[in-house]
Amino acid sequence: MDSVVIQGIELRLTPPDELDWEWVGRPELKRQLLAAWMILDERDLALSPRLVGKPGVGKTTLAAAAAKSLGLPVYVFQATMDTRPEDLLVTPVIADGQKLRYIASPLVSAMITGGVCVLDEGNRMSEKSWASLAPLLDRRRYVESIVAGIKIQAHKQFRVCATMNDDSSTFDIPEYIHSRLQPQILIDFPERDEELAILQANLPFAPPRILHYLSVFLERAHDDDQPYTARDGINIARYALKLGASERGGLDIKRHVRQATQQTLGEEALEFLPGEIPIDPTRDPPR
Repeated sequence: MDSVVIQGIELRLTPPDELDWEWVGRPELKRQLLAAWMILDERDLALSPRLVGKPGVGKTTLAAAAAKSLGLPVYVFQATMDTRPEDLLVTPVIADGQKLRYIASPLVSAMITGGVCVLDEGNRMSEKSWASLAPLLDRRRYVESIVAGIKIQAHKQFRVCATMNDDSSTFDIPEYIHSRLQPQILIDFPERDEELAILQANLPFAPPRILHYLSVFLERAHDDDQPYTARDGINIARYALKLGASERGGLDIKRHVRQATQQTLGEEALEFLPGEIPIDPTRDPPR
């Protein structure tokens, strides 16, 4: 593990996440994120956008893909309701010989190395935790670790964004933080052809008919304002394929997808499965 010394304190850096994710959704969303991170002049600063949408629509994938296109390492910090300010910044640990060591969080490691930090599910954090990031999200561009007694300045290449789920199990973001997390990039459900491309990208080994079948299922669910996402479609397809592989007769798309859907999303999701399996993936199946 690499380390750096800041104001006489050694910090062990957290390694970046190895995320080889491709964004196959709307290119416009990636362009908006990259525009927010752009620096136009030496006196300019990158913005700190928030990516908002329902769970499973690809917010983290979008951020990781945008970082990859910039050639920057990605650090993902998973926020929870229990996240404390020291979890966000620097954590002390007892090492061999009872010596105290300081571990930089993914956020601070990204700040030091000039990477991209994705604050995943940021609106699950309390105001107390967000308050520790206020100076990072404005022109000051630093954080202050009370635990280690040091101030850490962000590298010029450092970028940050927060993903936020559009559901009720979250905290309200305080206004002084909300105004710093700009702009808002809204990620909605993909169109059917985009959803099919997402399924294909994640399941290149799956028969096209099952992916097309599930893209129709997702489209029907979206039309009824159901929260099912491509992530759900991927999980259903994976399980259906495994169910088929476990039986001597092999994959029965309708039967195994129905079973996988029921066990993944519940009985109420079955009504959105199409009645027929299209033979030609380029044609719309009967509704």
